[in-house]
Amino acid sequence: MQKEKVIIAKELTKRFGAFTAVDKITFDVQKGEIFGFLGANGAGKTTAMRMLCGLSLPTSGSASVAGYDVYKQNELIKKNIGYMSQKFSLYEDLTIRENIRFYAGIYGLTDKQIKEKTYSLIKQLNLEGQEKTLVRALPLGWKQKLAFSIAVVHDPAIVFLDEPTSGVDPITRREFWSLIYEASAREITIFVTTHYMDEAEYCNRVSIMVDGRMEALDSPSNMMKDYSAKSMDGVFLQLARKAVRTGD
Repeated sequence: MQKEKVIIAKELTKRFGAFTAVDKITFDVQKGEIFGFLGANGAGKTTAMRMLCGLSLPTSGSASVAGYDVYKQNELIKKNIGYMSQKFSLYEDLTIRENIRFYAGIYGLTDKQIKEKTYSLIKQLNLEGQEKTLVRALPLGWKQKLAFSIAVVHDPAIVFLDEPTSGVDPITRREFWSLIYEASAREITIFVTTHYMDEAEYCNRVSIMVDGRMEALDSPSNMMKDYSAKSMDGVFLQLARKAVRTGD
């Protein structure tokens, strides 16, 4: 049985003057799916993600995210998604507990829910006894895992992850992906960009953008078969060679 579509984009386009950053991309993402959104620098993936997050209005085309229109209901989109950027986004001068409580409050959780979520997140991340530790004192990998857990503290329909494992070691990356799988099992949709092609193979489906266009969209196994490649690295290199642009 086909699952509910939580992201639907049809010919979604973003122009800046004469420059077309995103060129008529069409795709959908199902509830609970881990969807990889790939592209070299300049491909347009960051611009596309900003439109889907309600941060930038499209020039043309249509899209809905969690059932809300990107033109008319962008504030409702922001309330129903989670977001984590590659640049660490939590407050380093606050403690672990203070960061959880602060963001849970922003997401509209009640005092009772905040208390319950704070306890469960600290336990899930094995941070008992470190609740009062300033976030700046945590290793990068722990910061990223905490940031992800906070991004889904309100059980959003979708969480957008912009290169979430950039700069962390392989063991921590695997641990981070365990958190992603757990969120997906709770039917939170994962929309993730990454430069690590082995991570692309963890996704249910992957799209690859080149110069603002969506050049490929399929499961990693089908892509590797279609492009006669042994890994997603091979697929990506074949498509990325077509790119002309170098900045995003």
